Amino acid sequence: MSAPASIAGASFLADPAFRRVIAAIEQGGDRARVVGGAVRNTLMGVPVDDVDIATTAPPDVVAARAAAAKLKAVPTGIAHGTVTVVSSGRPFEVTTLRADLETDGRHAVVAFTRDWAGDARRRDFTMNAIYADADGALHDPVGGIADALAGHVRFIGDAVARIEEDYLRILRFFRFHARYGRSALDAVGLAAAVALQEGLDRLSRERIGAEMRKLVTAAGAVPALAVMDEAGIVARILPGGGAVKRLSDAIDLAARHERTFGLEARLAALAVDRIRLGEALRLSGRESKLIEAIAHWAGEIAAGMDEATVRLAVVRGGNDVAFAALLLAAADKGEEPAADLVRLACEFRPPRSPITAARLMSEGYVPGPALGAELRRREAAWIAAGCPAEPFDGD
Repeated sequence: MSAPASIAGASFLADPAFRRVIAAIEQGGDRARVVGGAVRNTLMGVPVDDVDIATTAPPDVVAARAAAAKLKAVPTGIAHGTVTVVSSGRPFEVTTLRADLETDGRHAVVAFTRDWAGDARRRDFTMNAIYADADGALHDPVGGIADALAGHVRFIGDAVARIEEDYLRILRFFRFHARYGRSALDAVGLAAAVALQEGLDRLSRERIGAEMRKLVTAAGAVPALAVMDEAGIVARILPGGGAVKRLSDAIDLAARHERTFGLEARLAALAVDRIRLGEALRLSGRESKLIEAIAHWAGEIAAGMDEATVRLAVVRGGNDVAFAALLLAAADKGEEPAADLVRLACEFRPPRSPITAARLMSEGYVPGPALGAELRRREAAWIAAGCPAEPFDGD
């Protein structure tokens, strides 16, 4: 089958907001083309999120033309040629064609050009270097169309050189394969990623964390992580390594029960050392709190795999925490969780507790540790009893 020459049917091409941005930029002989994810995803039949635009116009010219067209222009990455143009409330990243003059494995010193082929060669993967005119005509300077259609994640040119320009591309290689791969990992890219993995030590935890969040939630996360684990890459970025098999088992259990297994649940499954994982990936306070709650309730549930504990986990942590904890407990025990426990974890909506501090104070308790302890004891008893309506004496 011959490669398509156009994506003229792509819905974003007809979007008036997009058309206004293109019309604003394409003046004085300058051209603008869609590049990257929007083109790749259209070819692969994957939903399009953001529409990024490459142009021959310098960034200051892009900003001026956007303003003249009454479009908001935000200099989000002006040093690297990127201006975010907002049209009808939607952001479009517009980046001037460029060449990387100097790279240090993290950042680049760039020069702006009018060379489309040169701009393509400095990108990471062939499937990300396909350009489309505003009418949908495709331009494929590095053979990305064939790779996109085959689901083959391949570095442009010399894989070693591409990685040495930015070591984050090691993680992007595995993440893109987990998301878009439809064949075996590219052998040349894999060899380069494994050989150059020490370069990951030079990256900020924030960049690694952002990439790992995307990787672990991809559909093909487990096979990609398994290869990374065998190569020593997981242990390099996650202190103590990662429990990839545990994550795999939990995801399989979720799929068998037709449920999703979200980011915090996956990180909780993968974590060997939760505190150091949070530091390594620069997790937010909310993420760390959820991971800790999932781990705590997984241990509690594993002790008995009973309704009372699952119900207590729902009341104290919520349905998502209880479900994730139940699956981790089952994975750790090598068991299939009972269907009624899964339903309880996911669907139980506890009524308002009749056990309150005011009620205990009316019985003679005074504010302090004793009141708090009794409140927790009676609430646990109420939950164990199935969360009945009043009256409930707490015993």
